[in-house]
This record gives sequence, structure tokens and C-alpha cells, in this order.
Amino acid sequence: METIYLAGGCLWGVQAFLKTLPGVEFTEAGRANGSSYTLEGDYDGYAECVKTEFAPDVITVSGLMEYLFEIIDPYSLNQQGPDMGEKYRTGVYSESLEHLAEAKAFLREREDYGAIMVEVLPLTNYIKSAEEHQDRLDKYPDDYCHIPKGLLYKYKR
Repeated sequence: METIYLAGGCLWGVQAFLKTLPGVEFTEAGRANGSSYTLEGDYDGYAECVKTEFAPDVITVSGLMEYLFEIIDPYSLNQQGPDMGEKYRTGVYSESLEHLAEAKAFLREREDYGAIMVEVLPLTNYIKSAEEHQDRLDKYPDDYCHIPKGLLYKYKR
């Protein structure tokens, strides 16, 4: 199993989507690559993300990114759907240099590479979200999500 952290706007929908994909074995809602955190819940600079454990013999980093591009607007800076702000930026974070190289290669292969706003960076820190955010759309299927329901469960296993 390998681990990568994927940011695509509000983490509720991203987690619901990712956990339906072939080769994804575990997901956890969280926040990555921020500058500071307080016990009051202030996450300065953090991106909402999903810790994603996957089987590399079933799905690659490029494969995960292909799927991610189905649910994000890769040209939008700090916004997905109506959610606006730095915490809703799109990104790929990992402790693995191989993962980062593959993610960057995926982006460079696109004709519109220069316009893409998806950041690819080493993981500098990660905070697991509170339990109320874990698998939120499983608990409350009619709760808010910026991803259309038709896409959310397109690959449901």
C-alpha cells in the first residue's frame, strides 16, 4: 500500500468519490501543507485533502489524477464550485519523490499545462479532520457537496 494526499475542494465530496475507485483501500479526511493550527480549529494555509492509501499494482498516481480531474476544475485557483479560499485549492502532496515526479509528468503531458492550477508539492504536514468530517456524505447523503451526485458515485463498488 502507498499513500498520497489529494486536494480537490471541500473534502467531503472528494473523500466520497475517491473511496469508490478501484485500488483505493483507505481514505481519511484531513488538511495538508498549512502554516499553523490552533486548538480552536484555525487551519492557516492548509488545503482540505484526503489521505488516500492505494494499491499501486491496481492504480497509479497518474490514474488517481485522471479520476481527480473528473471532479475538479484544474484551472481554478483557490476555488472549487462555490467554495472559495485557500483551503479549497487543488493539489497533490506526498512524501514520495516518485509520486511527485509522476504527478508532475501527468500535468506536463496535458496540452493546457500552463493554465493548470493544481499544485504538486512534498507533504510538509497533515492533520486528520474531526470525526464529524470522516465519511460525512455516507452519514448525511443529502449534505452539501460541490461535486454532482452523478459523478460522486460513478465508480461505486
